[in-house]
Amino acid sequence: MNRVLTLIFTTSVAAPLLHADDWPMLGGRPDRNMVSPEKGLPLTWDVWQKKNVKWAADLGTNNVGTPVINGGRVFIGTNNEKPRDPAVKGDKGILMCFSESDGKFLWQAVHDKLSTGDAEDVARYGICCTPSIVGDHIYYVSNRTELVCRAAKDGKPVWTLDMKKELGISPNQASSSCPLVVGDLVFVLTGQGADYKTRKVKNPKAPSFIAVNRVTGKVVWQDSSPGDKILWGQWGSPAYGVVDGKPQVAFPGGDGWLYTFEPATGKPLWKFNCKGHEKPLANGQPETANQLVATPVYAGNRVLIAIGDPEASPDKGCLRAIDATKGAELWRVAGDDFMTSMSSVAVHEDLVYATDINSYVNCFELATGKRLWRQDLLSSIWGTPLVADGRVYVQTGDGEVIVFQAGRELKVLTKIEQSKKGPAEFEHGTVVAANGVLYLTGKTKLFAIAVPK
Repeated sequence: MNRVLTLIFTTSVAAPLLHADDWPMLGGRPDRNMVSPEKGLPLTWDVWQKKNVKWAADLGTNNVGTPVINGGRVFIGTNNEKPRDPAVKGDKGILMCFSESDGKFLWQAVHDKLSTGDAEDVARYGICCTPSIVGDHIYYVSNRTELVCRAAKDGKPVWTLDMKKELGISPNQASSSCPLVVGDLVFVLTGQGADYKTRKVKNPKAPSFIAVNRVTGKVVWQDSSPGDKILWGQWGSPAYGVVDGKPQVAFPGGDGWLYTFEPATGKPLWKFNCKGHEKPLANGQPETANQLVATPVYAGNRVLIAIGDPEASPDKGCLRAIDATKGAELWRVAGDDFMTSMSSVAVHEDLVYATDINSYVNCFELATGKRLWRQDLLSSIWGTPLVADGRVYVQTGDGEVIVFQAGRELKVLTKIEQSKKGPAEFEHGTVVAANGVLYLTGKTKLFAIAVPK
């Protein structure tokens, strides 16, 4: 399995002009908690018989991120394997924009591939990040390691920060961090990584985490803490929380540490070794090559994150709850009790819903980490659970969507066997919801699922 697809499948202050039920960024809100206020969502559908399908739109052939919905438009990254514009030929990174009401294609942004090839920009992988929308602007990381701002209405460029050229970044195979916009700042992991072949970081002083002025595109502060300790790459995304009345932003480092900063200044607050439970080897290196790929999630004064790199160690992982006031561990579920995971968690009504790569959906108590239930879906899981309408939606590697009743008792409401009813359209993914509609991303299509009105 391609390492890029494995690793990047994988998040306060209110945004201006944000509609109450839009979904404008990874996780829906800056805390990155995958909980939606939507009601009246469909419990059953059939994309092949078009049951409860509002619309379907053609994409490329590799769609790693999730869609975002804001101001009557839907945005998603893809590749150019099914060109919308005959004049745009060859392998490209593509950001597409559709009408929320009917799925009509509105515009696309096109990015050439890097000349360094698969080492930094794997073939046929396009825009891998999930964008963020604030007001009239959309922010995303291109396949070329650029942080880009465009007009959401028509895609006209506003500014571009070329992180490879201007900051000395060397990504490992792909760039995928999902920008976080809070106030006047855009926070993002630069994608700085170790060389694909040598495993050495070419420029350890290059920044891993940056804050950028969202109006001008200028870097406000930067931090290179992981330095030469990056294990593979940095494909994660930042999260934002207000802890004891004070804001902080958390970055999952490619060295397995979680770093937090004062958002306005970049002043370090605390850091936590998420690999601390692992037994060091004789050479001082960690027992496994597991790192942080999942996005951290803030829940009150806690931050939760799973650790895992399925190709380096597909078995034992760890889910941690950390006291965000000081960076101290509250509880963890590790080893055979929680397998490696790239997925973020969803926290709702003091319960934590978490998935791992080896096929399990888990429900834990937020306060104690006690497992309340666990269900084996008999398929790998790369996406993140969504809590909406009193339910938990989980999509598996077999393309099924399993819907659970949210709560302390295990109750499966339905199982939608999407790929078994038609072509193998579905694989891994994360279901999102906005304005009464569920959005499912297939290999080549984006589906909007809703109960007819």
